[in-house]
Amino acid sequence: MSERGNYEAIRKSILELLDQPEYDDGSVGPVLVRLAWHSAGTYDAETDTGGSNGAGMRYEAEGGDPANAGLQHARVFLEPVKAAHPWVTYSDLWTLAGCVAIEAMGGPKINWLPGRTDFVDDSKLPPRGRLPDGAKGVDHVRNVFTRMGFNDQEIVALSGAHNLGRCHTDRSGFEGKWVHSPTRFSNQYFRLLTRLEWKPKKLNNGVLQFVHVDEDLDEGLMMLPTDMALLSDPGFKEWVLLYADDKAAFYADFANAFAKLMELGIQRDAQGKVVNSDNLKGGYHSAPKKANKPGLPNASNEEAEPLRRENESFRARL
Repeated sequence: MSERGNYEAIRKSILELLDQPEYDDGSVGPVLVRLAWHSAGTYDAETDTGGSNGAGMRYEAEGGDPANAGLQHARVFLEPVKAAHPWVTYSDLWTLAGCVAIEAMGGPKINWLPGRTDFVDDSKLPPRGRLPDGAKGVDHVRNVFTRMGFNDQEIVALSGAHNLGRCHTDRSGFEGKWVHSPTRFSNQYFRLLTRLEWKPKKLNNGVLQFVHVDEDLDEGLMMLPTDMALLSDPGFKEWVLLYADDKAAFYADFANAFAKLMELGIQRDAQGKVVNSDNLKGGYHSAPKKANKPGLPNASNEEAEPLRRENESFRARL
């Protein structure tokens, strides 16, 4: 076990697990970024609720939100890190893992600060429905992000996280990847969004997305309706065009926006110490590591057994 407060040791442990040949495109980096994103993206600036404190996805009320489908894989991958460093909170682990993964995949270094605590129960979880819905349009995108306190430039910068990973019909309902190399951070998402022809396609499940097929590579790419919305709104489009042409500007703005995202709902004093009421009352409360067996003791869990089977091939590597 590492010494309490040794976050560099945790960074090293995270880096060691990123390469997973049996998982999507050989890396768990993208799904760790999504976990960090969704753990903070429930924030509401007006009510100061939600955000990255608490690690609420440990509870069904948040973890079972359809918008978080598939993130159980990310949480499973991080369990060995939690076991090796039991002093760290899940909320710090999840957010740090996303930042480490971005940099490891060629992205910018994200300014990350520790100090988040884990909720002791589910009484302070935010309501469902606060996370972005990829099937919606411009108004939805702006409303969701404005609720968190982001402006148009930050919204577009954060959308650049779609440089990473892919969609699955059994999770989001969409299918495919945005870019050719979904485990390498770049500004390719913006370049492809602006320079390729995207045609609407309705999947067998009735979900609408946009596709482009590269005949030379015999490879298909996709965009969500929310991605296309960035081109239809002048306030968003100007930043899309900038980032498509200026990789350095995108990296700088993304690093700032993602660092802000990781701090949503966190209050710090002049010394950087977290002063949220839960932290002041309970201190740095690290929830115990989850049991190695899925599901609740002596209770059925309809998700646990399928997840166990699906994860079996790469769980042995952890």
